Amino acid sequence: MKALVLHEHGGMEKLHLERDFPDPTPGEGEVVLRVRATSLNYHDIFTRRGMPGIKLPMPCIMGLDVAGELVAIGDGVTGWAVGDRVLVDPINRVEGGLMGETQHGGMAELCRAKAHQLIRLPENISFEQAAALPVAYGTALRMMYTIGQVKAGEKVLILGASGGVGICCVQLAKLAGCHVIACAGTPEKGERLRALGADEIILYTETDIVKAVQERHGKAARMRGVAGGGVDVVVNFTGGDTWKKSLRTLRLGGRQLTCGATAGFAVEDDLRYIWTFELQIRGSNAWEREDIDTLLALVGSGKLKAVIDRTYTLDEGIQALAQLEDRKVIGKVVVTP
Repeated sequence: MKALVLHEHGGMEKLHLERDFPDPTPGEGEVVLRVRATSLNYHDIFTRRGMPGIKLPMPCIMGLDVAGELVAIGDGVTGWAVGDRVLVDPINRVEGGLMGETQHGGMAELCRAKAHQLIRLPENISFEQAAALPVAYGTALRMMYTIGQVKAGEKVLILGASGGVGICCVQLAKLAGCHVIACAGTPEKGERLRALGADEIILYTETDIVKAVQERHGKAARMRGVAGGGVDVVVNFTGGDTWKKSLRTLRLGGRQLTCGATAGFAVEDDLRYIWTFELQIRGSNAWEREDIDTLLALVGSGKLKAVIDRTYTLDEGIQALAQLEDRKVIGKVVVTP
């Protein structure tokens, strides 16, 4: 089969498109699907580069999010048939592991998965829409709703709003009835975010985020019972030098949500600010199976649509990953083998 294969960590030159990679065969409790769509995530870039303390089996086929049709069924698998349309939960919740990392992922024509990872895909949801959901949209759903508990009328500031997770946070906040303030790096990205429902845009390349929020929405009060400004919720999964700044945009009792640290995890903080303004820091890790079910229901009903920047062929897979790494996309990048 054709596959985009990583044999060692490093730069983009370590990826090779191979046309005769061995076809997978299903073992006990496994299936093989023909990949119809896989979406890329920044996690794929970390996988290619190598992550401290994490050793991966090589060769590796990346691509965490996988949707397709079953072409082979292993022994002991019941309830599934060849031709069934499926979405794969990237997390192996029984043996452990992750698609596109410890198991070969979707950047290939065929992919093997455990039967317990399968989710039936309704006919009214495309493979491309389905493949865009689990990692980015699942992470966003858990962070915004389960952990963050955003609700109607709240002001929500979203950093990194133009990426896969960020765009879903914008969509989910609007769906909940929030006033959304989205941060973008270019006017073009800002306009796209407005079209998706953002009420305000802050161009962080031109304006200091703290200054912009405080000018528009006021400063937080230091005492309970005193009127003050600020936003109710900040979504910050970039970390780095934005972490301390974003805390200063929150109102008294506000909450900062995080699910990652794409710009750096060793952040500077000031505990005095946290206790003075009674701030809440809420961490959210990945997604649960029911989060994917919720997303499929939202997409199927038309309440939510995954934003796909562009769809690439497998032959263009290296180009697709480069676009993501250079942050030239808005929303998700999908590859259709």
